[in-house]
Amino acid sequence: MNALENFERWKEFLGDQVNRAEKMGMSDDQIASVAEKMGSFLSDKVDPKNAQERLLKQMWDASDKDERHSIAKIMMRMAENEVQH
Repeated sequence: MNALENFERWKEFLGDQVNRAEKMGMSDDQIASVAEKMGSFLSDKVDPKNAQERLLKQMWDASDKDERHSIAKIMMRMAENEVQH
């Protein structure tokens, strides 16, 4: 099972990547921009595997650019909290 097949593992994976980016000196906005690009890629290329991913895809698809940036920042915070706990 890879990180994209399980929502909890996905949050852990994203949290690890956010921590790495912060250690490299990237700002929250820079990280959110990368997360936004990743979200667009995933929305276009990956079929949702569970209810959480389907909801996130529906929210992503219904959002404009600013809202997608906000979703990316929220996912970053959720992922960071996952790593800290």
